This record gives sequence, structure tokens and C-alpha cells, in this order.
Amino acid sequence: MNLGELIKQKSYEHIEYEIRRHPITFIPIAFLFIVLMLVPLILYFVISTIFPVLLDGPLAYPLLVLLMSAYLLTMYLLFFVRFIDYYLDLWIVTNDRIIDVEQHNLFSRSITELDLFRIQDVTVDIHGMFPMLINYGDVSVKTASSNTHIVFYAVGHPNKIREDLIKLSEEDRKYHAGQEELEFSI
Repeated sequence: MNLGELIKQKSYEHIEYEIRRHPITFIPIAFLFIVLMLVPLILYFVISTIFPVLLDGPLAYPLLVLLMSAYLLTMYLLFFVRFIDYYLDLWIVTNDRIIDVEQHNLFSRSITELDLFRIQDVTVDIHGMFPMLINYGDVSVKTASSNTHIVFYAVGHPNKIREDLIKLSEEDRKYHAGQEELEFSI
């Protein structure tokens, strides 16, 4: 995905971070996919062992192939949708703003922007032993506005991201304060 097509950068703006969910969060989905892909094989061996006559009929084999194909295609589609949701959730941090690109399902995406100088609070939430050991968690960015709230879900190194966001917001606040002084003097 080309970020230039997704966001319109300002002349003074440059990308600081491109943040995605931690890869470890996709492992349960991949494991579930592998288990669900093995279900038809296990079912075939169980049926052929217990009821060998059931699979000998003239319609049994084509029906079995049809059902197995439909099942496997459905599993591939579900895995693909989950992968697209995982991969296309993206947070872009520039020196001026945060852009939250959230893929809701296959054909639904929302993009939210937040100016860095409006940030009032950045919170890190790490719940559980495994996320603490692997060092991933949620980073919540809040403003005074009640409708603007961005959460970076399951990102790696959340404390570093929080510190960098605070530093970037302070720098952006100074920049905008300098711009306001220039506007008032003109």
C-alpha cells in the first residue's frame, strides 16, 4: 500500500512512524486456520475407518469433493478477511498529526486524523503476562474533544511510542505557538 495515495502530506510534514499491530497477535488466527484446514482430513480418515462402505457409492466421492472444496474455500476466505483486517489496520505518525487507518471488514475502512498539538493524554495499557513479556499493548491518545480518541491496538513497544508521541506533541505545540505569534505580528 502506497502511503502517498492514502494520506495527503503537507509540505513541511514527514512520516515519523508507520505502526501496525504486533505480529504475535496474528498467531492465534493462523493457528486456528491450520486446525480448521485439518478438519476435513481428520473427518475423512475417521469416516473411512468407521464406515468404509459409505464412501464407496457412485455419488459419495463427487459429493465429498464438492463439500470439501466448499469448506476449504470458505476457510480461505475467512482467513483472507482476517488477514486483511490485521494487515491494513495502520497508524501513521508524522511530525504534525496522527492518521488512524482502520479496516473494519473487507470493504469498509475509516480514516481518522488527529493534530499532535491537540493531544492531552497518552496512555499505555498492557494486560497479561504474555503481552508484558513480549512487550506489546494498547496506546490510547486522547484530546479535549470528546469525539476524537485514537487507540493503537496491540502495538510493539508501547511505552516508547507513548514517550515519542508526547515529545512530538510538545514539539508540534511549540511550532504552532510560533506560527500564531507570526500571524499576530503580521
